Amino acid sequence: MPATHSWDFFTNHAQVFFYLSRDPEQPLRTVALDIGITERAVQRIVADLEEAGYLSRERVGRRNRYRIHPERKLRHPLQSHCSIGQVMQVVHPRQSIRTMDYRFDVGGHGSEI
Repeated sequence: MPATHSWDFFTNHAQVFFYLSRDPEQPLRTVALDIGITERAVQRIVADLEEAGYLSRERVGRRNRYRIHPERKLRHPLQSHCSIGQVMQVVHPRQSIRTMDYRFDVGGHGSEI
């Protein structure tokens, strides 16, 4: 019998951010389907993340490419000493965060952050 739950540890904002950090060229419709929220909700979340400076987007043909800004600090005062890149080291320790301009390798030798 599958476990049911009424909440997740990470917010939808975090889920969208994590998803786009792994696949920055994924259509938002696919992001929405995989996360289990509406495409409109994903669009609002991406707008929030852009406004806060956690990501930016570039139009490439008919698609968007998202650039993650791993140096950006978390917003809440209790976590403001941490960058989003440090969070990504915990969530995706063996993965590189791809951006438009460079690769930000997480989980390496500590020189990333």
